[in-house]
Amino acid sequence: MQAFLKGTSISTKPPLSKDRVVAATVGSSGENKKVKPVPWVEKYRPKCVDEVAFQEEVVAVLKKSLEGADLPNLLFYGPPGTGKTSTILAAARELFGPELFRLRVLELNASDERGIQVVREKVKNFAQLTVSGSRSDGKPCPPFKIVILDEADSMTSAAQAALRRTMEKESKTTRFCLICNYVSRIIEPLTSRCSKFRFKPLSDKTQQQRLLDIAEKEKVKISNEGIAYLVKVSEGDLRKAITFLQSATRLTGGKEVMEKVITDIAGVIPAETIDGIFTACESGSFDKLEAVVKDLINEGHAATQLVNQLHDVVVENDNLSDKQKSIITEKLAEVDKCLADGADEHLQLIGLCATVMQQLTQNC
Repeated sequence: MQAFLKGTSISTKPPLSKDRVVAATVGSSGENKKVKPVPWVEKYRPKCVDEVAFQEEVVAVLKKSLEGADLPNLLFYGPPGTGKTSTILAAARELFGPELFRLRVLELNASDERGIQVVREKVKNFAQLTVSGSRSDGKPCPPFKIVILDEADSMTSAAQAALRRTMEKESKTTRFCLICNYVSRIIEPLTSRCSKFRFKPLSDKTQQQRLLDIAEKEKVKISNEGIAYLVKVSEGDLRKAITFLQSATRLTGGKEVMEKVITDIAGVIPAETIDGIFTACESGSFDKLEAVVKDLINEGHAATQLVNQLHDVVVENDNLSDKQKSIITEKLAEVDKCLADGADEHLQLIGLCATVMQQLTQNC
């Protein structure tokens, strides 16, 4: 009773023995060391500017800024998966170090609210903060912050217009980096204030080398032909290629990754199916054509994927004249637009295949 009044508690549990204490300590440290699973895209994202592949011009400019030269406002544009976001994040980490990185960099992408109010308040307030030119580890640090606006082409024109004055006014303390896929959607006053850099689709050789490195580190069994097919399917998008490689590895469970597995994961329509469509078109029978299209949709293939693959096959087909190719490709463009607007896939594919049949049967 007195112990309770004094505020002390009497433990009923027996004290841990020395062996138990050691075991508990080892168990807790083992849990702390457990590596969390990370997607390969993030795991192998470039950590420094030198690791960025195939973008020589951008890397050269950023290296100069890392050596002490001033950094201009930047505008990165190009297809997805070519390293735009990775490049500026790697440069920012090298400029500011891991400690200052969180304080000096403001990153906003399409998932964040980026209306005109956010630009006027959040971005403007961050841009107005002054910073020192030193790091805790003694290395030189530029006296400015970086605002990264990822997917800037999805910002409204009003929000983009609100950035203009802020970019000029806060040029002493802040640099802006706009990242987009379509530079035509960025208003002219912003593009004139930035140094523009086009990120090229990665070459097949560069992609193959990076994928082989990842496959070696992750102990993935895949042939050179499999890597080449993976590159072909990903269409210059390295992020997509790495994701496909990871998915295929998980699916095969340690066995060799084959082309068929990659085809299934990537949602690519097999070459035999495309040949079957052409055979049905050449037969001149509309019933056969409708049956093939119905089978294609029942198997779950996307109509947009067929449009893309059919375009490549038609362009490379030597049996068609230029006039026939132009008529089919014009129909492909119409179907693509209708599908984007939400048209019925079955009807659009029937119409497309009917046009192909009409052109193929003219030769007979």
